[in-house]
Amino acid sequence: MRGRRGDRMTINIQEHMAINVCPGPIRPIRQISDYFPRLGPEGGGSGADPQAHLPTLTLSPGAGIRGAGASEEGAEVDSYDSDDTTALGTLEFDLLYDQASCTLHCSILRAKGLKPMDFNGLADPYVKLHLLPGACKANKLKTKTQRNTLNPVWNEDLMYRGITDEDITRKVLRISVCDEDKLSHNEFIGETRVPLRRLKPSQKKHFNICLEPQVPLASPSSMTAALRGISCYLKELERAEQGQGLLEERGRILLSLTYKSQRRGLLVGIVRCAHLAAMDVNGYSDPYVKTYLRPDVEKKSKHKTSVKKKTLNPEFNEEFFYEMELPALATKTLEVTVWDYDIGKSNDFIGGVSLGPNSRGEALKHWGDCLRRPDVTLERWHTLTSELPPAA
Repeated sequence: MRGRRGDRMTINIQEHMAINVCPGPIRPIRQISDYFPRLGPEGGGSGADPQAHLPTLTLSPGAGIRGAGASEEGAEVDSYDSDDTTALGTLEFDLLYDQASCTLHCSILRAKGLKPMDFNGLADPYVKLHLLPGACKANKLKTKTQRNTLNPVWNEDLMYRGITDEDITRKVLRISVCDEDKLSHNEFIGETRVPLRRLKPSQKKHFNICLEPQVPLASPSSMTAALRGISCYLKELERAEQGQGLLEERGRILLSLTYKSQRRGLLVGIVRCAHLAAMDVNGYSDPYVKTYLRPDVEKKSKHKTSVKKKTLNPEFNEEFFYEMELPALATKTLEVTVWDYDIGKSNDFIGGVSLGPNSRGEALKHWGDCLRRPDVTLERWHTLTSELPPAA
């Protein structure tokens, strides 16, 4: 059916049925020809292309039925689903690597245009940080939750201690934005990953980037699709283990070594630990540190710090002294282990590190520098691994 010629609008029944009649100004759907192909003379029509005399609707300013000649590029720009990253929102933050203090400062500033996650069309967003590869719980930092907003402002400073130059070259900072839900599981909104090698020492770098959906990685054989979140971490850890022979990281410990030439012995300082693995159900640990000087024939080299309750970042500031001549010390190995204290049952091993002639990397360098530079106090951060020393 057609309207009478001379009326303001003349549309056929197909065009009429295709009009979007949702509340608001009447707008025809785009690319009408995708839904109702025009039949040429061979199709048994009136012998002429109906589009040739079909006027453009003028019901709203700028609105019109786009024919088959509309550009595909324009459709991509207008489509909400054409760009999944911008649909999740943007995140603004600063990163600063302080080489002198071995710290990584993460300033979470704000987010804009987050994806709505709740029934009210808003979200309760917070930000989580993970250093990969590394123990998930030991490396997790988290901001406060901002309620009922898609444009949250945090302005929070989060800090990782014990970050070395080696970490800067090989680690990746994963920043996730999530929606807090008190009645069910928290929901993932989007994430971004920043290789730390992009940072320069003591130079703050500003980021304002689009959030991305969670990258689906092939999980280990023991994992299922329901555990895809943790499999992302496990996959990166697995690659690091295969490529560099590293064990699972359980946190960091700051040690000081000084060979006292007048006292003829080694002074070991247990300064602090950072981002220890959580061993208790409350998400914390009750850590203490034990040291041995191996081989220990007489079994008299054991020293132990006090226990720090309910913390993953304990500060000890305790010192132990081993009386020994320098040539004999060169053949020894200092074993440092961190434990979680439990009442009424065996204590849990958190992680350990060995410093001696058979060590590698930063541990070997720290031990060698101590022997070569008597009476000089040397503080270094060391990575705790899940490897339990045989004698421990």
